Amino acid sequence: MPPHVPTVNRAARRIRAVYLLLQLFHTLAASLIWGINTLFLLDAGLDNTEAFTVNAFFTAGMVIFEVPTGVLADTRGRRTSYLVGTFTLAVATMAYLALWHFEAPFWSWLPASIAIGLGFTFFSGAVEAWLVDALSVAGFFQEGGSLEAVLARGEIVEGAAMLAGSVAGGILAQASNLGAPYVVRVVLLCVSFAVAFVAMHDEGFTPRRGERVATEVMRVLRASIHYGFGNRPVRWIMLAAPFEMGVSFYAFYAMQPWLLELYGDEGAYAVAGLAAAIVAGAQIIGGLLVPQLRQLFQWRTSLLLTGSGVSALVLVAVALLPHFVAAVLLLVLWALMFAATTPVRQAFLNGLIPSAQRATVLSFDSLLGSAGAAGLQPLLGRSADLWGYPASYACGAALQALALPFLWLARRERAPADPIVEAAGEKPAA
Repeated sequence: MPPHVPTVNRAARRIRAVYLLLQLFHTLAASLIWGINTLFLLDAGLDNTEAFTVNAFFTAGMVIFEVPTGVLADTRGRRTSYLVGTFTLAVATMAYLALWHFEAPFWSWLPASIAIGLGFTFFSGAVEAWLVDALSVAGFFQEGGSLEAVLARGEIVEGAAMLAGSVAGGILAQASNLGAPYVVRVVLLCVSFAVAFVAMHDEGFTPRRGERVATEVMRVLRASIHYGFGNRPVRWIMLAAPFEMGVSFYAFYAMQPWLLELYGDEGAYAVAGLAAAIVAGAQIIGGLLVPQLRQLFQWRTSLLLTGSGVSALVLVAVALLPHFVAAVLLLVLWALMFAATTPVRQAFLNGLIPSAQRATVLSFDSLLGSAGAAGLQPLLGRSADLWGYPASYACGAALQALALPFLWLARRERAPADPIVEAAGEKPAA
């Protein structure tokens, strides 16, 4: 059963329901291609280095636009950010489909990949900031509500949507062609846009529309740097993000061709979708495990340290055990660690960030993770071309381990949001 969330007023229940609905449709649309995206790029004639360079440009787009789109959410509204992001992602996905259909040259994929990264930056930080502010004004936290419990429930919904989307994407690709999941993705993004347009409204936050955009960008950016890098525990968690997220991006997308190679049938796209399906299932289980993990640790940073260390060891095991069943089981464990620690990390950061800068600081956090993915994916992809996938996973494990010192520094800060306490005592920064 899902994590317990205290019974609260009707407004808070409605906000939770809208949040979960947005997570459902957005993740379902996005995940249709996650199980076959690397195969899609390889099918277009790219090699591993080129395919992961295209993925790196996607994350480079996130690096470039994370803060500006976070500022947009903090100045023009979180709803506006979500709607613009959904539209941008739909258009960029159609561009991807056209490039694959016409077997476009490598360089032409790069601006399209940046555009997809731009689309995703409108979501990062905005939805979470909208949720926290809306729940605050609805009295959710005053009534004993737990942010971690709501975020964990969101993880479960995302996992279920990702499971359905990734499996459906693999089946669609095998039954039709690798472009079919991209077509369905565009349709579902249109549905997501409609849901947000009708049901998502800025609550507990008033967009600032009367001031010059450049002035607002600089004002919010300065404040965000102050509450981000200027806040020592937040800084250390953010500096761990490039290594954790950079390796995670590669580990996930490289698992698609690696599983096919181990399986022995490079046309079994449904098996490639298994990688995304496993991560989705682990996300559901990870969300369910959050209450139990809270009882095993006194500090959130201790849980984050454990999860990151175990993830590095799992990647070493992937490199040492090149067998299909072993790779699947290890992928399950790796995904469980990631899914179980994500709500804890979110709650830690939200507990230290003021409302007015929340979307931008969270976007800045995503920026650092995306920067790591942009830099590490081509390097790890090149290592796969030169030495094979097992060696690339061993390199990924070494890079993942570089996050541990930063998490340890965050642990030493004894931040107010670090102790794991009962729901009634949890409240994000005002």
